Amino acid sequence: METQQVAEEFTALCKAGQFEEAGERFWADDVISLEAAEGPMQRTDGRAAVKAKGDWWTENHEVHAFTTEGPMVNGDQFMLRFHVDVTPNGDTRRQMDEIGLYTVRDGRIVEERFFY
Repeated sequence: METQQVAEEFTALCKAGQFEEAGERFWADDVISLEAAEGPMQRTDGRAAVKAKGDWWTENHEVHAFTTEGPMVNGDQFMLRFHVDVTPNGDTRRQMDEIGLYTVRDGRIVEERFFY
């Protein structure tokens, strides 16, 4: 599967709110997830660990609205922009603006890198 097709199908799942299915379908077994913020989840290695990171985020945030823009494709990478209206548990409601840069090899996402 070419990067353009992966990008389009992954994005369609994200736009439908099916983030877990998008990961299950497209993450490589050895996927790496890199966050811009320091902390224990700054770098997450492997499909199970990246899924656990997503599960933690979902359990610890109340999402009021979520939109996805893109994809924008260049070579073996594509980019998505996320706008999130969210309240982290025990914190105040905020607006998040985030870019996800995804690298594709052999029809699978091998790296996701987030900027905010």
